[in-house]
Amino acid sequence: MGYRNLQETVTALERTGQLKRIDVEVDPHLEIGSIQRRVYAAGGPALLFTCVKGCDFPMLGNLFGTLERARYLFRDTLPAIERLVDIKVDPAVAFRELGASLGLARHAWHLLPKTTASGPALQHATTLAQLPQLVSWPDDGGAFITLPQVYSEDPGKRSWRGSNLGMYRVQISGGDYAEDEAGLHYQIHRGIGVHHAAALEQGQPLPVNVFVGGPPSLSLAAVMPLPEGMPELAFAGLLGGHRLSVVKTPNGLLAPAEVDFCLSGHILPGEIRPEGPFGDHLGYYSLAHDFPVMKVSQVFHRPGAIWPFTTVGRPPQEDTTFGALIHEMTGAAIPDLVPGVRAVHAVDAAGVHPLLLAIGSERYLPYVENSEPQELLTQANALLGQGQLSLAKYLMIVNEADQPQLDIHDIEAFLQSLLSRIDWRRDLHFQTRTTIDTLDYSGEGLNAGSKVVMAASGPIRRTLPTVIPDNLRLPAGFSRPQVAAPGLLVVQGEAWQGERGAPAADLTAFCRSYTQDDEINDFPLLVIVDDSEFSARTLHNLLWVAFTRSAPASDLEGIESFTRVKHWGCHGSLVIDARRKSFHAPPLEDDPAVERRVDELGVAGGVLHGLI
Repeated sequence: MGYRNLQETVTALERTGQLKRIDVEVDPHLEIGSIQRRVYAAGGPALLFTCVKGCDFPMLGNLFGTLERARYLFRDTLPAIERLVDIKVDPAVAFRELGASLGLARHAWHLLPKTTASGPALQHATTLAQLPQLVSWPDDGGAFITLPQVYSEDPGKRSWRGSNLGMYRVQISGGDYAEDEAGLHYQIHRGIGVHHAAALEQGQPLPVNVFVGGPPSLSLAAVMPLPEGMPELAFAGLLGGHRLSVVKTPNGLLAPAEVDFCLSGHILPGEIRPEGPFGDHLGYYSLAHDFPVMKVSQVFHRPGAIWPFTTVGRPPQEDTTFGALIHEMTGAAIPDLVPGVRAVHAVDAAGVHPLLLAIGSERYLPYVENSEPQELLTQANALLGQGQLSLAKYLMIVNEADQPQLDIHDIEAFLQSLLSRIDWRRDLHFQTRTTIDTLDYSGEGLNAGSKVVMAASGPIRRTLPTVIPDNLRLPAGFSRPQVAAPGLLVVQGEAWQGERGAPAADLTAFCRSYTQDDEINDFPLLVIVDDSEFSARTLHNLLWVAFTRSAPASDLEGIESFTRVKHWGCHGSLVIDARRKSFHAPPLEDDPAVERRVDELGVAGGVLHGLI
């Protein structure tokens, strides 16, 4: 029941035709990453690279490349986890399905790790330089571990019960790092930060282990948004269908006995160094910034160790599967998390954190006919106080009663529901100086920016146009209008010129060139972009451009805007300036020479023929 290690996983996938061996030599510098992304895009199999240039360890890519394969990996335990979520939401389910619920006790037993005297994970030693040196994008600052499981414990509660297991990328070469050092990129709202803060307060090093490989349940547990107090090691046992065997490592921490690699060391007090750049999942580079340094004392590996990896970039990528699988497992718990909220959707195409959709409910005054958002605003504030959801930059929330059958994953239908009902004079609510995702460079600085809640409730206020009026007038410098979705007009502007943290002068002039009576206001939402044809070509393009390249406080303007009692609104269309700014990080681009080499592997007779 479940897989105990990565070797069992590879054997099962190969036996069922879900894994392809790549036995020709491939380079971990750019080439392997390009292959993995292309095979992912084609919906292809997991890839075992058995001949990695400059390295003795095989590399495993695209393990979670399709949702179907991810479900297959956890097929024995997903039903039990979904039942546990149901019972948490509705205890009556336990009584209605008593037989099945009693069977859950066995699964609950799997939550408890068991300590063993030894395990394969610590049998052999190597060095950071001998590990696969994966470089995914041309301007990456070095080699990175891209599927790490970073383990730490509360300094005041040294046990797995006070532990955190998170997936924070680790830089193992390049930059200013010594041969026994690694850069530990953990972002805000991460559990390891609490442990690090406690260690700093005590003036003590923080012991840290970085695991790579092991059963697939460890990787998924490391990215799960678990309830406060549930250690990821425990959840990995539940997800894997067996108690997780753990062993002690020299720094005093635990390590799963079946992991493929374990980097054991400490974060030293006061040690920070520039980490990055790194091609990240928003589709841009995250630039070099100071992050903690891990002093690596020992690097262990098991016999027959396999190095799993992924590459990220503009969504969708392999990490999209993690989000989809997590939603399947935990979606039913959302109403329990925030009462009145039926569903939430962090939009992958927009980079996850930049755009959050929610369906809520209005129950404050059921005896009064009132279409103004009220409880929706309470629910929006609650969502922005929940863990990773708090990183949302744009939160759009609608009232379930207005369109009961609305599917939150039908993004175009959701936008139509919101845009046909929203009143820009009252329904915009800003936080102007707050935290945003570390990887988002649209704000005023690292981790610093703004948020906006757009709340829509009540009857339909307008019909959303789908064609451009023949006599549409645009100010000088703006051209090539395109309808990207009903009610949503994309307009091409000249290259952005302005000051970080302030609206561009031509954005303000654009809005002031109209009154609320002009025909352009038939489109409630306008987006100013660098390339209107690209942005309007697909909804995915629009979502990526509009929400990764704009900051609510500085890049939202409106036709006939006003400020009244510190509330900002507009009588006409809302306008988002989604042009690339001079302070934005550069977008990711492939290396043409590498792409040509990969093309050659895909021709008839090539090892990738039929896969890319």
